[in-house]
Amino acid sequence: MTKLDTVLSDTHGRRITYLRISITDRCNLRCTYCMPKEGSAAWLPHEEILSYEEIERLSAAFSDLGVRKIRLTGGEPLARKGVEGLAGRLAAIPRIEEVCLTTNGILLEDMAQSLFNAGVRHINISLDTLIPERFARITGRDMFNNVWQGIKRAIETGFTKIKINAVAMKGINDDEIAALAGLSLNLPLEVRFIEFMPVGDATTWSMARHLSCDAIKDMVEASLGSLTPVPHGKNFGPATIYTIEGAKGTIGFISPLSRHFCGTCNRVRITPDGRLRLCLFSDNEIDLKKQLRSGASRNELAGFLRQAVAQKPLGLVSLKNETPHCARAMSKIGG
Repeated sequence: MTKLDTVLSDTHGRRITYLRISITDRCNLRCTYCMPKEGSAAWLPHEEILSYEEIERLSAAFSDLGVRKIRLTGGEPLARKGVEGLAGRLAAIPRIEEVCLTTNGILLEDMAQSLFNAGVRHINISLDTLIPERFARITGRDMFNNVWQGIKRAIETGFTKIKINAVAMKGINDDEIAALAGLSLNLPLEVRFIEFMPVGDATTWSMARHLSCDAIKDMVEASLGSLTPVPHGKNFGPATIYTIEGAKGTIGFISPLSRHFCGTCNRVRITPDGRLRLCLFSDNEIDLKKQLRSGASRNELAGFLRQAVAQKPLGLVSLKNETPHCARAMSKIGG
């Protein structure tokens, strides 16, 4: 391939360097904003999800086109057997610079070292509350201590970046904004607040629960002091990052609704059933599994991916006054 061929971009001039791969739709929690009802999830049959070999083939084709960062998500990715081996194989693909993972932390205490040994250095852990009883209400499981032990083990293991993802919800956990942000003062964590999003028809989302990142930032500064911006690093994600003087960690804000980042979006997603999702808020998906299982070569996959990514929509800005919407549950897209 020529140098020009290796640039994967859409018709809006955005270069795609970041791939999020959901390896399973199964999860051991039932978070109200993701998979709210006990027994409501119809898991995908095993034969419908991408095999690890298929994920590796896709990742190699994406690497040929300029993708440098891969994030494994779910469902809960640690619930799928052999994820450490997959992470290691993806990290070994030429030109892939970073393989990271998003987890709810339930199984992390036992798996942190094996993930680290596989080459994972950056890990995101979902945690919306520091109150065990509230954790049980939000997630449907009384497992706060499992997550906290997982965070402690991740720190002990030596991951170079550990992010705590907290979905901020008015009337649910907004009274804990300062406490969650305060974790960054004494621990080497990047605590990131994410706006509550309308993802999934069966979730509890409502605009009444939405809290803008500007409001969250004001709450943090009112309690902990002035925030100083931190410049974006390589293969940056959607968060704007700040620090408090003397803190061991940082604080981030992800504002997909109030201050969308569509103009700089550098990512696409692959769902567990092998569909390419070009925008979280667009239900238009492209079937990659069919290409994989029809025997397409690596070069043929790369050509197909180049044409597919060219269709990436502009994003929320194109909705004008419409409310953004995503019919698929987050657990079936990849958090």
